[in-house]
Amino acid sequence: MAAEAPGEQDPSLGCGESPSTKDPQSATNTPGEMDKPLISRRLVDSDASLAEAASGAPKVGILGTGDFARSLAARLVRSGFSVVVGSRNPKRTAGLFPAAAQVVFQVEAVDSSEVIFVAVFREHYSSLCGLSSQLAGKILVDVSNPTEQEHLQHRESNAEYLAALFPTCTVVKAFNVISAWTLQAGPRDGNRQVPICSDQPEAKRIISELAHAMGFMPVDMGSLAAAREVEARPLHLLPSWKVPAILALGLFIFFYAYNFIRDVLQPYVQEGKSKFYKLPLSVVNTSLPCVAYVLLSLVYLPGILAAALQLWRGTKYRRFPDWLDHWLQHRKQIGLLSFFCAALHALYSVCLPVRISYRYDLVNLAIKQVLTNKSHLWVEENVWRMEIYLSLGVLALGTLSLLAVTSLPSIANSLNWREFSFVQSNLGFVALVLSTLHTLTYGWTRAFEESRYKFYLPPTFTLTLLVPCVVILAKALLLLPCLSRRLSRIRRGWEKDSAVKFTLPGDHALGQKTSHL
Repeated sequence: MAAEAPGEQDPSLGCGESPSTKDPQSATNTPGEMDKPLISRRLVDSDASLAEAASGAPKVGILGTGDFARSLAARLVRSGFSVVVGSRNPKRTAGLFPAAAQVVFQVEAVDSSEVIFVAVFREHYSSLCGLSSQLAGKILVDVSNPTEQEHLQHRESNAEYLAALFPTCTVVKAFNVISAWTLQAGPRDGNRQVPICSDQPEAKRIISELAHAMGFMPVDMGSLAAAREVEARPLHLLPSWKVPAILALGLFIFFYAYNFIRDVLQPYVQEGKSKFYKLPLSVVNTSLPCVAYVLLSLVYLPGILAAALQLWRGTKYRRFPDWLDHWLQHRKQIGLLSFFCAALHALYSVCLPVRISYRYDLVNLAIKQVLTNKSHLWVEENVWRMEIYLSLGVLALGTLSLLAVTSLPSIANSLNWREFSFVQSNLGFVALVLSTLHTLTYGWTRAFEESRYKFYLPPTFTLTLLVPCVVILAKALLLLPCLSRRLSRIRRGWEKDSAVKFTLPGDHALGQKTSHL
């Protein structure tokens, strides 16, 4: 964003022609910071594609001289367009743009272009009213983004407000989700999708072709009424991850507190042993697999509940409750968080032998062996148990890794539906079974030893087995022929107590109960 000189600033424009950058607070920067161009002059001069405009190239206008306007001009020039930038002080701002872009007064930029990008803040739209006659019949592309406060304060979107100010123009909402850095570095380094909405199909087609020529993927969002939804996208911070993250954090806090009471507090209270050194690593490592295991079971539990609900209702044409619907939509995020916790558990486990406390335990064990005159401590059962335990853990983590990789859009798009369903459903359930066997092998006979119930609390692994075992047993029941066939028929359109009947248009006597098909 370029700052106008104090003596030349137009009072009607306030802080100047502010572009729609993705950080609206950048308007509070000092003049020195604002004067610094996002695109360096050296880069512009060294790039031959920015030095000369192609002859006969389509002409595009830009109103605004900030960071977003500069990056937009550079991307348009690279894409073969002739760019005209409208500024209140062309001589001062011309050096910030590529040499191929013409920097002129706003009136000249508007007169020479049919498509004009409005790269100014909403509060400065009214300052463009003096150009109403020149803008008549033009396509205005609104790239602005409101702040959270502005979004809640105004009932209409920025694009709708711009359309109300200039009723003789066609307003298109586009490029507001693309950052200045993505424009400068290229769409390969950022999100390629560009949501586009407008009340005029022809204007949407023109801007869609322009976005495609710039290397982006246009997405038709409908009429201009959808602009408010499009403008709300940059305001959201990982909206689909909020509930899964809170769930994972809540589970971690619960298991961490539970393990703290059992492994640290109980020895300190009853035996006078200080084991608080376990808090940074050992207790964390004991809690992480519990969180990963429970989260993985929660990925497949809503599918079990949905199948049971369909069997009970005898139809698939009734909506699930909202809580179940949201749960089903968050399964991917829950699964990825499960993989994250499992991977952390593996890394923490690798670090366990490096601890000083572990070395002390080995020395103490060796001294104890010498004092008791035991030359051989080999226990065949423990050796086999640990070998199987580790092997099952590696297999479970490997399967989870495959699930996480296939969740990536680039990988998922290369699979057909049957392949994707096989990996996510069948292999995912295999990962849950392997994790269960891994947990059972770790527990072995510890659940039946009285000494394991510290403060009368059961071992942690017994708590983690509750939900996964319910999921596995329910899944096994759904695989029974009597239930699986009925569920398959329901999902193919069959309904309980209904029959699909075809009647002639004039035969009212046959107008009996029919299905919803």
